[in-house]
Amino acid sequence: MTIWVPQLPPQGPRYRALSEAIATAIEDGELTTGERLPPQRRLADALGVTVGTVTRGYAEAERQGWLVARVGSGTYVRGAAATPAFPTPGAECDAGLIDLSLSLPPPHPLRAEALGRALSSMARQPRLLQAAVEYQAAEGLFEQRRVLADWLATLGMTLPAEELLITQGGQHGISLALATLLRPGERLAADALTYPGLIGAAQQAHLKIDGIAMDADGMDVEALARLCARQAPRLVYVTPDQNNPTGASLSEARRRRLVALAREYDIWLLEDGVQYLPAEARGTPLYRLAPERTLFVFSTAKVLAGGLRIGILRAPERLRERLAASLRAQSWMVPPLMIEAVCQWLASGDAETLLRWQCDELAARQALARCRLARWDISGQPLGANLWLRLPHGVRSAALVEALASRDVRVTSAEPFCVGSEPAPQAIRLCLSAAASREALDQALQALLEVLEAPPLAPATL
Repeated sequence: MTIWVPQLPPQGPRYRALSEAIATAIEDGELTTGERLPPQRRLADALGVTVGTVTRGYAEAERQGWLVARVGSGTYVRGAAATPAFPTPGAECDAGLIDLSLSLPPPHPLRAEALGRALSSMARQPRLLQAAVEYQAAEGLFEQRRVLADWLATLGMTLPAEELLITQGGQHGISLALATLLRPGERLAADALTYPGLIGAAQQAHLKIDGIAMDADGMDVEALARLCARQAPRLVYVTPDQNNPTGASLSEARRRRLVALAREYDIWLLEDGVQYLPAEARGTPLYRLAPERTLFVFSTAKVLAGGLRIGILRAPERLRERLAASLRAQSWMVPPLMIEAVCQWLASGDAETLLRWQCDELAARQALARCRLARWDISGQPLGANLWLRLPHGVRSAALVEALASRDVRVTSAEPFCVGSEPAPQAIRLCLSAAASREALDQALQALLEVLEAPPLAPATL
């Protein structure tokens, strides 16, 4: 089979010449969106360079936004417009930009005010300050874990304090679980469209991911069963209440079937609840159906503030010492000052006030978006932060992302969420919660509609 082999100039770094050749080939149409690049060793042999040179060239092209690497599948052409592979929180942006690319809690001045009150309260309590400057147990002080457990109970999550470890956010909880439970080269499974942080953590741990087909009811558990019959993964990562990015919720029947498979094939379950939904919108948690093999990740990021970096990892008893040892090896402990600040925040009642406002605000933003996009193919949870927009035949997500960027609206296409070898669907994720206000969100939605309905993006059937 013939592979794409560029002509590289003899002068200059070879990896840079390769990345520039990739960009040129994409701009000229020689490489098309979704096309898989040659395996690194084959291209290295064809070019007469080392595998490391090709690896570095691919990485440079990916950094520039031309390519996307999918774990266990290969490297693919991202699109004709060089855009960042995934938005970066805190990146500088132009005034007037409406950024719907990151899943953030809706802005509210109470977040900073509540943190200020929590820190002021700590400043008046010498005992707390003394504890905050000392080394603590890797899993966190029991009293702090009890405060967090009591808070979770008010959210409808019954998790005893002794089952919890405090982590540096949900992402750290995921990385900690993978590093503790799997060895390099082992396999895990996840939805074919999944949280990019899981993909990044797996890459860092040198793990292989199998993407499992999905539908409106979430992960196709029978597809997972067929995979298990061939080669069972060591762990399955799942967001049962609100898939990120599609918003799909795993049906009760599939949750129980997933648990049965996990027990049959001795698979760990990593349940991610960071994309918060109120208790009435959630299904039965996996940690309740299979407590002996389920790890549950939660965080303050989507309900209090992302900058706090305080997460919670629930684990079966037989794993807690191993997880604590891994956490200790990585960072010794989570900064006690931030844990105590969160505990003070929770004790003040500000968290309850803020979350009540946030739920009402997200419901209003969802209603607004669903009204504006009523004739389009959308999905998501009515009380969730995100909306998934599937594009009509003939509309390419890369072109839509670029057109919206020219109008100062930023969104995310499907590529960063993809696991496996299937081409990325033509779709975008809209983080409704991230807009500064409902007015800003409405402005972004109007821009989206104008772009969708105007040539050359509008499909001929409209």
